[in-house]
Amino acid sequence: MKILGHTSKSYADYISKKLGKGAEHARLLYREWFQEGTHVGKDPHFKNAPALLKEIIDLTDFSALPFVKQGDEEKTEKYLLKTADGLEVEMVCLPMPAGYTLCVSSQVGCRMGCAFCETGKMGLLRSLTTEEIVSQVYQAKHALGLNVHNIVFMGMGEPLDNYESVMGAVKILTDVHAFALGPSRVSISTSGLVDKIYRLIEDADPAINLAVSINSPNNAVRNRLMPVNREYDMATLKKAMEAYCAHPRRRIFAEYVMISGRTDGLEAADELALYLQGLRVTVNLIPYNPQSKDRFAPPSAEDVDAFAERMRAHGYLTFVRRARGKQIMAACGQLGNTKLRRQLSSLK
Repeated sequence: MKILGHTSKSYADYISKKLGKGAEHARLLYREWFQEGTHVGKDPHFKNAPALLKEIIDLTDFSALPFVKQGDEEKTEKYLLKTADGLEVEMVCLPMPAGYTLCVSSQVGCRMGCAFCETGKMGLLRSLTTEEIVSQVYQAKHALGLNVHNIVFMGMGEPLDNYESVMGAVKILTDVHAFALGPSRVSISTSGLVDKIYRLIEDADPAINLAVSINSPNNAVRNRLMPVNREYDMATLKKAMEAYCAHPRRRIFAEYVMISGRTDGLEAADELALYLQGLRVTVNLIPYNPQSKDRFAPPSAEDVDAFAERMRAHGYLTFVRRARGKQIMAACGQLGNTKLRRQLSSLK
């Protein structure tokens, strides 16, 4: 069984069921694998149990996805990971003052079809398994030797469209015997899958961050940019966000892609401020990043600054997410390989 797809409890339960013993030793080996990157039985408890150690190892698949570096730009690095069935996903490592933020993928492609996103042009090839998601973090921590401080589910795919696998990964990321990340260091993004936001309210630790891609507070504009708005319009989405913010520890990051001539005007800022009224939110402004085939243009620096100041004047904590890794197609909205979809289509 693949250890990267299990919490310490489910792994120990599996070993105990198979061997009729060894639950505690399994937890010790699990902790060693996730926190040190080895499985040689370093804990003193294994000194007198070499046969048990071998039995546990024989029952365990310790493999992780192979990867290659695709490029780096000002210390931002992008890696391509290959799945067992020949597909590819990308992850981005972003240096921060305290360690690294790792931007992980949850799907190969995406079915949401957002007009400003490279991944959306691929369509959805398939969702990743829990172990494939966790493998990205494991390789960053142990193969690359990075101090992974934060995880953001903002790579390829719509995380809430792969709900079970993503939530399974979150359980492992926050498992004290695995990566032991605090829930507040994990962020899950969504284009606005309202039904899954309600599930998060029931399932997720309140400290986990939720980022919602707004991108326009106007239904007509958002319909053109984000097909999901035709299923869950702005009013429906706001009710879900209000329910999410009902818990005093929950806060939403309102993600807003700024596109020249479409979403970057001060009238749009006023409309966005009105829409977000009553929510516990932080606003992140994201200037549009170039795609393989551009339909849009980025806003001017002056328009970005004016928009940000208008939002602050309305009382919102507002940040501008300056592009990092844009030249290596590692910035927001740039991940994906449209050629892969065409290659697979030609084989069917």
